[in-house]
Amino acid sequence: MKQLRNALLLGLTLSVAVTPAVAADSTPPVPRKAERPQPPTRPFDAPGTPKFTRLDGMPGANAPTDVDGDFLVGPDYLPAPELKVQEGVPQGKVVQFSMDSKECKLFNPGIARDVFGTVDPNNPKTLIVDTHPVDYKRTVTVYIPAQVVAGREVPFLVTHDGPGMGHPDMNLAHILDNLIAERRVPAMVAIMISSGGGDAQGHERGREYDTMSGLYAEFIETEVLPLVEKNYALKLTKNPDGRATMGTSSGGSAALIMAWYRPDLYRRVVTLSGTFVNQQWPFNPETPDGAWGFHSKLIPEAQAKPIRLWMSVGDRDLLNPNVMRDDMHDWVDANNRMASVLKAKGYHYQYVYCLNAGHGIGNARAQILPSALEWVWKGYPLTPTP
Repeated sequence: MKQLRNALLLGLTLSVAVTPAVAADSTPPVPRKAERPQPPTRPFDAPGTPKFTRLDGMPGANAPTDVDGDFLVGPDYLPAPELKVQEGVPQGKVVQFSMDSKECKLFNPGIARDVFGTVDPNNPKTLIVDTHPVDYKRTVTVYIPAQVVAGREVPFLVTHDGPGMGHPDMNLAHILDNLIAERRVPAMVAIMISSGGGDAQGHERGREYDTMSGLYAEFIETEVLPLVEKNYALKLTKNPDGRATMGTSSGGSAALIMAWYRPDLYRRVVTLSGTFVNQQWPFNPETPDGAWGFHSKLIPEAQAKPIRLWMSVGDRDLLNPNVMRDDMHDWVDANNRMASVLKAKGYHYQYVYCLNAGHGIGNARAQILPSALEWVWKGYPLTPTP
């Protein structure tokens, strides 16, 4: 990691262009990739799975938001009512700005690969990947609730794989509008940050999300949050208990990585199909198994940290999606193991196993996300009314 840090060039992120949420997007369509074969369904009662509280067969049923543990939902799902705009509920605003990598301090330049790597014959836990530097722009989308009071510190949620410029995902904004109005969560800002592009080993997104260190949390702290505060006259809380982070796939592992390495910054985490597998690159001998090491070593061998973690996985989630066959690339097994070690160490966690769901948990997401957000914010003081 010291070599990686020393390789990063200096600069300052100042490229800010606030745009309406409905701005046009001239980006050409990306050709569709060939679909992977559908992974096999893994039974919820197979050896090694937690003992689930069963809510299956009840469409729309979610795990209680005031208890920890392991829950089974599906196979049919109903979108939560919180996804819809409700009459009489104050609506927050959604704004966007752009960050140019050439003006960043960390992750400048970005990296990309032309072809997928090959397994290192001297170390089957990693890949040999040829990369080249790239410049890129990332979009930061900010939801600001109607209840924010000028000058008052506000809690916030950081999400990964944020939407592109001109195409903000309003689902999260609607959910937060309704949860805040019902006083089920505090009035919070949501900061949705897109990645630097690509995926996995050899791409910028993989470097940002799969690296087992506090570097990406530092990037957000020193380069993204100051711009959010400056652009929108916000005062984001410094209290780590008032900061949450959320993501899907590698964005989910990134969310936990941020809290694990920087619990002084983040203590509430939501992951959907978290990539708790061996996907870190370049290889780091201090964490040779990448995020698989969370459940194989790091959590079991460390004193429990003040992290509150909500997780979900689909029963048809990913299994060995690339050339590595290291027995550390089963997303279902990884999340099952996470639940087991979290329970053994006494963490506050909730784990939702989604029947009839693949990577990213598909239709289950629209049903369970509001309750996940309510669960993860339990214990934080509700915002005083103005």
